[in-house]
This record gives sequence, structure tokens and C-alpha cells, in this order.
Amino acid sequence: MMKTVVTKMREGLAVKVCRVAALAAVVVCASGFRECYKPVKRSGMPAHIKTIAVPAFQNQALRYRIETRFTDAVMNEVIRRGKGLRVQSAPEGADAVVDGVIKSFGFGGVLLDTRGRARIFEVTITAAVTVRDRVRNRVLYDNQNFVFRGEFEFTDDPRTFFNEEDPAVERMSRTFAESLVSTLVNGFGVNDDK
Repeated sequence: MMKTVVTKMREGLAVKVCRVAALAAVVVCASGFRECYKPVKRSGMPAHIKTIAVPAFQNQALRYRIETRFTDAVMNEVIRRGKGLRVQSAPEGADAVVDGVIKSFGFGGVLLDTRGRARIFEVTITAAVTVRDRVRNRVLYDNQNFVFRGEFEFTDDPRTFFNEEDPAVERMSRTFAESLVSTLVNGFGVNDDK
């Protein structure tokens, strides 16, 4: 008799555990946790685009080598985050082309020191970027007013002077490339109309 009571208690406990496990499974499946993490497998670009050409940007700002820095930064960022996209500099044979123009470059003092000299400068670069799908002959992305700003500082001591303008432009070119490639890879603003 004692054995049957213990056996019945075990069977009852087993049924309760099974019910709780089934309820937990239903809750997990219904709540969306099974889709909580999915690795990104494809680019936000149309599926037929496998190769992107990034020819040298044009320089209308008349600033020495600024177009080279921006072109190199965009190419490196596509290589780094392009999710399998191949990059080349020549438009021939590419599925898409990134055309860029550095339209203006300007800087001005934003903070003065005690003697009235500019100590911190703000650099503003305006660019135009168009991404064209060469296979379907349409524009995927177009921004004719891509504005980037960055700052650099001069030291007070003339003995330790170092021109910070070039490193500031280098930082801005990387930020520009990160923003552009993020927009393209994640599909934000990419025109995918049929």
C-alpha cells in the first residue's frame, strides 16, 4: 500500500513537471525569443549586386588630396563591412558604382584663447554621393548634400606646434565612409522600388 501512494505521488509530480515544461515552451515560442538573435546574412543592397566600384571622388573643393582620402576611406569601409561585396576602382564590370564629389571644404575658428587667437577650429566638408545600379540602370542612393564636421585644436606653445588639420580630415573621411557604408549595407535610404 505504501508503494502505491509513493508511486502515485511520483506520477503526479512527473505530470506537473511535463505541464510546466510544455507551458514554458509555448511561452518561449509565442513571445518571439526564438527570433531574438539572427545573424545578418545579406546586405541591404539588392541581391544581384556583388561588386561595387568606387572610382576616385572628384575634388571641387580644390583642397590637396582630399578626394583621395575620402575615396580610400569608402573603399576600406566597404571591404570591412560590405558583407561579401567585392570592391574595385574601375566601373567596368561592377554591378554598382559609388560616385562622389567633394563640393566644399571650409574651416573657421570656434574658440579663442586669452590673446584673441583661434585655438579650436571646426572643419566642414560637403560632398555629393550617388550610388547607381549598373545592372538595372537606376539610382539606388543619392545625397547631394552630405555634410560632415570635425574639430581640431592648436596648442598655445609654438615649440610644440603640430598642424592638426590633416588628422582631422582623416578622421572625418573615416566617419563619412562609416556613415555612407552603414546606410548602404543596412538598406536605409536605398531605393529598392521595382
